Amino acid sequence: MTAATFRALHHGRAAGDPLVLPGPWDAASARVFADAGFPALATPSAGIAASLGYEDGSTPADEMFAAVARIARAVSVPVSADVEGGYGLAPSELVGRLLEAGVVGCNLEDSEGHGTLKDPQRHADWLAEVRAEAGDALVINARVDTFLVGTGDPADAVHRARLYVAAGADCVYPLLAPIEVLPALREGIAGPLNMAAGPSRESVAELGRRGATRITFGPEMQRYASGAIGDLAAKLRA
Repeated sequence: MTAATFRALHHGRAAGDPLVLPGPWDAASARVFADAGFPALATPSAGIAASLGYEDGSTPADEMFAAVARIARAVSVPVSADVEGGYGLAPSELVGRLLEAGVVGCNLEDSEGHGTLKDPQRHADWLAEVRAEAGDALVINARVDTFLVGTGDPADAVHRARLYVAAGADCVYPLLAPIEVLPALREGIAGPLNMAAGPSRESVAELGRRGATRITFGPEMQRYASGAIGDLAAKLRA
């Protein structure tokens, strides 16, 4: 599958019909989601970290890319990879490693270290370099961390998002944005808007009604599966 196929899934969608992208953490979970009929998948860095025995944000780049490559090889649908802040790689190397892993999209976040927002213009310039290296071969989802580690001001989120879209981002992702500010974000941001949902149809439907174009789940599906295994283990021990 190509980036063009994946990019097309973001456009021309009816109101209230967001693109729903489950978050596989390994090849087996990726196959489950693909077999269920989802048209594309989006890996969560935190879910993969947990599956590999790391804390969120601590996975070595080589292990993350290897895990993502296993997922992409396991399915025939497009896969987008959450590669956090890019692991300090130069844009040319980052793009090369993503394409080598077989993915057609990526998440790139605008915070670093212990919860510090990057300068938005510098980050936009870096995104522009990533776009120049990737051409049309990657769908870039620019994560906006205003609500995670910043002021929580919707105006700041819109400002950052506009810079990132101008730099070539295909989609923006205001992580942890309260659902009540979604209409304001939708009004202020051109193009596809990614929101995170809980693993329930009600959560997805509500975000779609309020203007989300694309729905991802972060590590919630991996945590749901771990919880189910925990319940099974408890029953076996009873």
